[in-house]
Amino acid sequence: MAESEESGSIRIDKWLWAARFFKTRALAARAVTGGKVKVNGERAKAARAIRPGDELRVHIGPYEHVVRVVALTIRRGPAREAGRLYEESSESKIARETLAARLRADRIGFAPARERPSKHARRELIRLKQTGDR
Repeated sequence: MAESEESGSIRIDKWLWAARFFKTRALAARAVTGGKVKVNGERAKAARAIRPGDELRVHIGPYEHVVRVVALTIRRGPAREAGRLYEESSESKIARETLAARLRADRIGFAPARERPSKHARRELIRLKQTGDR
């Protein structure tokens, strides 16, 4: 807390790690530089300082979290404390739940193969892929 109390701002990669959006700070920095995180609608760099009140859009996989920064800390604490660092918009929660339900429904129809395809079946798959691309 020492850094956040002195300056009133913190690097975005440190905050994302402390808020438990990413498992390591390196992953958080990679996501920020990869354009997966926007601060107040603008693409940010890992060293970008954020302050309470900033709006973040964080893309993790197919999901997008839209959160408002409430508090700052450099210490990664328990999940309960991390949840107090931000407020997620209700639209963001609803959109993530809807997407999760749709992805779950899509997985229901998928049945993985029980065994490896035979040599004949493999050749048919190769032929199908080659003619299907054209």
